Amino acid sequence: MFSENGSVQSYPVYPADGLRVVAGANLGDGVGLMDELDLDDIYQLRSGISADRLSLMARLDNSFGIAADSEAGTAGNALHLDCTLSFMSPDGSTTDILLLVEVDLDGLIVGLHLLPLVPLVAQTEYTLLKTSRESARRKFAELASVSFTRGTRITLASGAQIPIEELTVGDRVLTRDDGVQPIRWIGQNTVRATGAMAPVLIRAGALNNAGDLLVSPDHRLFVYQRSDRIGAGHSEILVTARHLINGESVVRVEGGFVDYFQLLFDRHHIIYAEGIAAESLLLDPSTKPAVPGELLKKLATTRHGRRDDHGIDVQKNLLDRPDAIDLLRRASTR
Repeated sequence: MFSENGSVQSYPVYPADGLRVVAGANLGDGVGLMDELDLDDIYQLRSGISADRLSLMARLDNSFGIAADSEAGTAGNALHLDCTLSFMSPDGSTTDILLLVEVDLDGLIVGLHLLPLVPLVAQTEYTLLKTSRESARRKFAELASVSFTRGTRITLASGAQIPIEELTVGDRVLTRDDGVQPIRWIGQNTVRATGAMAPVLIRAGALNNAGDLLVSPDHRLFVYQRSDRIGAGHSEILVTARHLINGESVVRVEGGFVDYFQLLFDRHHIIYAEGIAAESLLLDPSTKPAVPGELLKKLATTRHGRRDDHGIDVQKNLLDRPDAIDLLRRASTR
């Protein structure tokens, strides 16, 4: 979602002292800053510790902060990415966690937050294998980038619907807001389809879409309401995929791996995927590290920030009802 100060996304985070060393050099300690950690220490999630929602704002000045509605941390404080922590579980799988440092208005560290890229499991031993500051921004960018999945059909200027993996830079795509636009960059990454990285499936017909649409959880879909059935107060709205999950027509798909693709244009656009109007990649401090540096320089003079002509973001509370999907489907056709 957008605010006047930047774009906001929510992530599940744990307090750093909720993951404590049960064997090793720092026995009894929680996760600290990267330079304070020792490799091969074994950690466990403390009993009764659960994740809280951290609303992270990517500010217009390229910094990060905590938004007003966040459950974790204090609104207005700054956030800094310290590093990526890589752990190994007893089954041999790897768990990456981003360490976020919260700083108050006086510049003092007041909190450490753990953002796991896969869910943490209680009573599981996690052995610290590696720490890296270099990978933190890139991994966070992959998490923050809105993405389509392999097989998603994108509508071109000709009206043809082409699987996203067959698109190339320069292909001309139909946009809702600015007619035909060429693709400037296509990103791709493969991740484990678990936790915050598990995609959301909008089944065929749920929003008048011709085929199943599988997207990243924070991907926003555009809906034009002919009648305001959900009380948004606006006809043109943007809804976040994970806010639509109802366990039936919209579900989270966990397990295995997922191929994510990102489409970047000269500006942030609304394009068509499986017949649904959906956003393209937005460049902001969260997502820029995923894009090649030379391309960022070329786009530095373009207007790639938030756009008021895409409608308003719908808050989760308006969609927290069992008939939300049905209301949106009917609102867009009647």
